[in-house]
Formats: sequence, structure tokens, C-alpha cells
Amino acid sequence: MNLKERLHSHLIQIVRDRNPCLASEGHFYAQQYIREQLAQWGTVEIDDFSVRGRIHHNFILDLPPFDRASKKQLPPIVIGAHYDTVPGSPGADDNATGVAVLLEIARDIASAPLKYPVQLVAFDMEEYGCLGSSLHAAKYKQQQKSIRLMISLEMLGYCNHNPNSQSYPAGLKYFYPNSGNFIALIGTLQTVPDLINLSGKIRQSGQPCEWLPVPNRGLIVPDTRRSDHVPFWDNGYPAIMVTDTANMRNPHYHRESDRIETLDLDFLAGVCQGLVKGIRHL
Repeated sequence: MNLKERLHSHLIQIVRDRNPCLASEGHFYAQQYIREQLAQWGTVEIDDFSVRGRIHHNFILDLPPFDRASKKQLPPIVIGAHYDTVPGSPGADDNATGVAVLLEIARDIASAPLKYPVQLVAFDMEEYGCLGSSLHAAKYKQQQKSIRLMISLEMLGYCNHNPNSQSYPAGLKYFYPNSGNFIALIGTLQTVPDLINLSGKIRQSGQPCEWLPVPNRGLIVPDTRRSDHVPFWDNGYPAIMVTDTANMRNPHYHRESDRIETLDLDFLAGVCQGLVKGIRHL
């Protein structure tokens, strides 16, 4: 299978109502699938946390760097995507696309490790206030560990080439394209070198890409604070969200109609390819 076919086969398994509270069967099915896929490449750690008496899980796969013998331990690149959905939505773009790309990045890096250790995390409870990623970021902070870069994969598969298909938070439309056919990278000022590098590699692979640096943890543009990168920003870590911009482009956002047939799988494969290339050059 080529990359596009593999992404499609992940989506077929993951896309279903998987709200942790109201669709526990679909949620459990997605968990098992993610765990099995990641387990091909190493030991999957299950990090449990409790919300209102119910146990939730983050799934964590650590991939070592190519030079395991080096005395100098480099900080990890943390790559995360949430697998839960809002009630009543099968969550194809939000966020089965992010999880599918996470699984393919795991495959790629496991086969050819980087100089940095890489940690891949499937987060639960993003739709309830980024609870899984908040726990994860807090643990890093508690243990006073550094992170090379956190990358949050948040909706990666919706593309619209028509003019005026893309909207923006106030003031940004003058600086960015009005067609929703690019992938966006959003980071804090400390990540600007990484934004430039990642966007360049994504464009080299033939995928349109735009980037936005935001000061002060994104507080002046609240729309930039809507995914699992935010707990890392708030704990002082460098983090970037990769996104197709959600409801600023995708009319199926948080709806029952967020299904595989609305996605552009060529676009998704292009994003995945560009990201792998960019991550390899960090």
C-alpha cells in the first residue's frame, strides 16, 4: 500500500462516533486500533487519568534516537493528536486525520530514527478542554524536563480550492490566501525558526503551507488556542499546531457530516509527507 492508501485504511478504522462519554463503544474501538498500530514499533505506554470517576487513556510510544550510545541525551520531539470526538460526530477531519498521520509518522521514524528521541502521543479528552494533553505537559514541567518541540496534529484533511473558501480571525485575511487549500502552522515567537523550516519542507514536497507566529501564548488571537499544543505553550514549551484551520474552512466541523468522503486524501498525504520531511530536518 502507498501512503494515501495506508492513511485511508486508518481512517476507515478510526472514523466513527467515539465520544468518550456518549459513544464508549466507538471510543474503545479507536483506542484498541491506535494501540495495536503503535505497538508495531515499540512498547506502548498507557497513561491513565480520571475525569469525574471515569478512566481515560493517553497512548504513548517512545522512539529512541539513532545514536542510542550517546552520553548527551537530547530533548524529545513530542508529536500528538487527539482521538476523541464531540458527541454525534464521526470526526473524520476532527481528528481522525491527525491520528492517521500520527500513525504514519510513527512508521516512518521507527524505520529510520532521528538524532532526537521522538515521543508520539494519542491524547484523549481534547474536546473537553485538552485534558489529556494538559496532564502530559504538566508531567514534563513537574519533572523539569525539556522538549525540543511539541507538534499538535489537529485536522489535516479538508481542502477547498475555491476563492473565498477560507476565513480568518479579525485582521489576518489581508496577509493570507482566500482559498482553503493550504496547511497552516501556528506557533509562538520562540518557534519561528521551526515554523520557517517546517513550512519550507512542506512546500518543497508540493503542498501549499502558511505559517503564523503569535505572541503571548496566542492570547490575542483566541482561535490559535484550540488544541493540544496549548498546555505546552502555557507550561513554557515550544509547540506548533498543524491544522487545516477547522471551522474557518470546513463546514462539517463538529457535525454528523464530518465523514471520510468530505476529505481530500491527496491533500492529507501531501501534508503527511511534508511533515515527515520537515521533522527529519529539525
